[in-house]
Amino acid sequence: MPEHAGKPHAEKETGRLEAFSDGVFAIAITLLVLELKVPDLNLSQVNPATLGKALLAQWPSYVGLVTSFFTILIMWVHHHALFKNVSKCDAWVHFTNGSLLLVVTFVPYPTSVLARYLETPAASMAVAFYCGTFVLIAICFNLVLRAAFRRKLLVPSTPMDFVVKTCRNYLMGPPAYGVALVAAFVEVRLALLICTALWIFWAATIMREQRA
Repeated sequence: MPEHAGKPHAEKETGRLEAFSDGVFAIAITLLVLELKVPDLNLSQVNPATLGKALLAQWPSYVGLVTSFFTILIMWVHHHALFKNVSKCDAWVHFTNGSLLLVVTFVPYPTSVLARYLETPAASMAVAFYCGTFVLIAICFNLVLRAAFRRKLLVPSTPMDFVVKTCRNYLMGPPAYGVALVAAFVEVRLALLICTALWIFWAATIMREQRA
C-alpha cells in the first residue's frame, strides 16, 4: 500500500524489529523450494522423454512455489514500506508483528499440501487450506497496521490522511482472500487465479504508490 515519502526520523527505533522480520521472511521464502523434488525414476531405463514427462507432472509444485513466493515477497515489500513510517515500537507492535511472522513461516506447509493434492479428489480442501492461510495473513497484516500506525509511534511528518487511506485499503485483504477460500469449493482453478490476481494487484499498488 502507500509509502509515505517523509524525511527520515533521527530517533527511529524499529531497526531490530525490521531486521528480525526480514530474516523470517527470507527463511519462509527459501523453504518454499524444498517442495520441489527430483523425480524418482529408474536410472537404467530413463531417457529424455520420461524425465521430461516426470518434470512436467510436478506442475502443481511449480504453481504453489510461484504463487507463494511472490505473495511472501510482496508482503515483505509492503512490510518494509509500512515501517518506514513508524519511528517507535511497543509490546503491541511486537506481538502483532510476531503473529504475522508466525503465519508467514507456516506458508510452506499449505504450499506442500496444495502441490500434493491438487490433482486428487481432495483438491478443493487443499486449495481451501492454502487460501485460508492467506486470509489469516491478511488479518494479521491489518492488526500490525493498526498497532504500528498509532500517532505516538509514527514518524512525526506522517499525514493522518495517509494513515486513514492505508488502513482502509488494507481492509480489502481478508474479504478478498475469503472469496478465494469460498471459490475453492466451487472451482479450484478459480481460487488459484484469485490468489494470483491478488499478488499482482498488491505488487502493482505498491509500485504505483512509490512512483507517486
